[in-house]
Amino acid sequence: MQAQRWVGEGSKSLSLRPQNLGRAMTKAELVGIIAKRTGIERTVVLTTLEAFMEEVKTSLEKGEDVHLRGFGSFVVKHRAQKTGRILSRNTTIIIPAHDVPAFKPADTFVDKVKGRSAVKA
Repeated sequence: MQAQRWVGEGSKSLSLRPQNLGRAMTKAELVGIIAKRTGIERTVVLTTLEAFMEEVKTSLEKGEDVHLRGFGSFVVKHRAQKTGRILSRNTTIIIPAHDVPAFKPADTFVDKVKGRSAVKA
């Protein structure tokens, strides 16, 4: 069984999320946290979150990036054509050029995750 602790335990920051160390947060957990923090019904939060995700997908499908200041950007990255190998058959294949969705976190976000202050020179 994994250790559980509250995010911000022992500090002044307040988060309503019991954090399971080493485990990813699910959409249901995220909806629950936002609902508790804002007082908005879970169904409304879920609908809003799903609408947000759908808009990000739609924008990326059109080749448009989505920028969220202080958080990061959802972008479309182009991957060039390359040669790959199928080791079991000992043959080469051509992997065609293609686009993939990616997330690029903002510098301030990266700094917080790394645990350092976002002081720029």
